[in-house]
Amino acid sequence: MTHARPHADSGTSRLAFQATIHCLTGCGIGEVLGLGGATLLGLGNLPSIVLGIVLAYAFGFGLTLVPLLRAGMPFVRAGGVTLAAETISITTMEIVDNAVVLAIPGAMDAGLGDILFWASLAVSLALAFVAALPVNRWLIARGLGHAIMHGGHS
Repeated sequence: MTHARPHADSGTSRLAFQATIHCLTGCGIGEVLGLGGATLLGLGNLPSIVLGIVLAYAFGFGLTLVPLLRAGMPFVRAGGVTLAAETISITTMEIVDNAVVLAIPGAMDAGLGDILFWASLAVSLALAFVAALPVNRWLIARGLGHAIMHGGHS
């Protein structure tokens, strides 16, 4: 019996790590396209942040929704599972990611050719991962978050 708990904790931690990588992928794609595109278009800070957030949610949700639909899950159910599995994780990542980018002096004014643009984005996403990992672990341990999505596959 003493080994059952560490094994369960290990599985929960592994699933939380995988869920956070999954979330980081969607958020990262959205942020790079959003902030990069907004910078390329010469948009101001607020439109840049809004575009990055919208695309982070779109890609984050899409990376979960599309496979569920391809597996034959009805759209309404797949949408519900996606919202339940991703919303808190993406929100955590977006809060941290944007707070860090805004806190780094000059990051929002850096151009696509500036190392500061890419370094601030990398640091912000890395810190967002660190913030979202315990959130995902907490959710999964309670049968929420990505645990819901994996239950949808069974």
